[in-house]
Amino acid sequence: MAKKILLAIDQGTTSTRSMSFDTAGKPRKVSRQEFAQHYPEHGWVEHDVEDIWKDVKKTLGDVAEEDGGDIQAIGITNQRETVVVWDRETGEAVHNAIVWQDRRTAKFCAELKAQGYEDEVRAKTGLILDPYFSGTKLKWILDNVKGARKRADKGELAFGTIDSFLLWRLTGGKVHATDASNASRTLLYDIHKGQWDADLCKMLDIPESLLPEVKDNSTIFGETDKKLLGRAIPIGGMAGDQQAAVVGQACFKRGDAKSTYGTGCFVLLNTGDKALKSDNGLLTTIAYSIGGKTTYALEGSIFVAGAAVKWLRDGLGLIHRAADTNDLANKLDDNHGVYMVPGFVGLGAPHWDPDARATITGLTFDATGAHIARAALESVAYQTADLVDAMVADGAKETRTIRVDGGMAANDWFCQFLADMLDTKVERPANIETTVAGAAYLAGLAVGVWDKLEDVAASWKEERAFEPQMKKGKREDLKKGWLDALARSRSKIPA
Repeated sequence: MAKKILLAIDQGTTSTRSMSFDTAGKPRKVSRQEFAQHYPEHGWVEHDVEDIWKDVKKTLGDVAEEDGGDIQAIGITNQRETVVVWDRETGEAVHNAIVWQDRRTAKFCAELKAQGYEDEVRAKTGLILDPYFSGTKLKWILDNVKGARKRADKGELAFGTIDSFLLWRLTGGKVHATDASNASRTLLYDIHKGQWDADLCKMLDIPESLLPEVKDNSTIFGETDKKLLGRAIPIGGMAGDQQAAVVGQACFKRGDAKSTYGTGCFVLLNTGDKALKSDNGLLTTIAYSIGGKTTYALEGSIFVAGAAVKWLRDGLGLIHRAADTNDLANKLDDNHGVYMVPGFVGLGAPHWDPDARATITGLTFDATGAHIARAALESVAYQTADLVDAMVADGAKETRTIRVDGGMAANDWFCQFLADMLDTKVERPANIETTVAGAAYLAGLAVGVWDKLEDVAASWKEERAFEPQMKKGKREDLKKGWLDALARSRSKIPA
């Protein structure tokens, strides 16, 4: 008999992957496809959802065929806040997906703030009024795509983040739903009451008929169309990528923290059943909802992490592959006073400055490409430290350990520098692809592969730990240099 397996789809910002896992949570097979990014105007970022759907079908089919196991369920994790609006009859999108990085609604967000809406938004959603989140992107589509608002008012259109769109396509248009974690990122969902909020919908002029049903993260959402994989397979788990990583890193106790380094960087700290309000530029969000019980987190979102390394490769030609940054950084005794602030699309938490721009400071004729590469790695650690400091200031339980994952977590130099800047132990798991693993765990819980979260936690394994080694004085000097560079990148110098 074929071995029982779980499949998981990880639909990210620059690529789509599908992976198979055995029932002990160990990865088996993977298929990955990169897809095009579209930048129609300055600060705008879009995806063609047909490219995404094509890659989902291909990678899912590749893994199912190559693995050959008995598929128990499928999990989905996705780039969050990216908006799709599609025709309920044909399933076709009315516009390219507007990506979470997109800044086109910055002016509108500023207008809403000026009108005094932000306190209500923060109280209900845990978010701030920023172009990052889904709601204002959805409004833009309704206001700017010809006929979209009229069709939406008639109930002809559906809205969803990428998870919801994929669920619709995978089920042959039978299921229009999302999960609590993705819903919590829309500016439309009350995270305390666990429902769409009529007043927030009115604020953004969003017809509630557009919105998907919201379900727990681990439940049977529906079944795949038989044509896709030869038989109907339960879709048992869905979560936004950062919440999926919380599950994949087994951060199930209050005070547990994880930091994921992909295109951006996202630090989530489990605050248990308490939605802790931030006074320091962080977000309050749903970590996961399982069995009708909601667990919350404080989140800090950095817009550019691995994307800065990608820019070194594709924009400057300084490196041939991301791993080269480890070797370049190791060649240097120090950073030579060179700092990079990767504000290519503005700054996220805790600064929230959509008009900030990327800067490199401290350049002299002695500086080399290696210094710029090291500055890119250092910038991600400095930003992470900013987030952790803000969490502590908000009264969150100070974590003694932080678990890292994502592509940059494979870089030993970066992990050591991160431990030094946080003055905290950094743990790297044996499987650094914890986002997609989290989706598989959620699906497995829904179909009984695992009975409880403790079973999932038991499958987590450490590959290496990095202990802080830097002296306090040096750490403080480096942070001073970072703060100076940060101020120079801001759209206006902070008081």
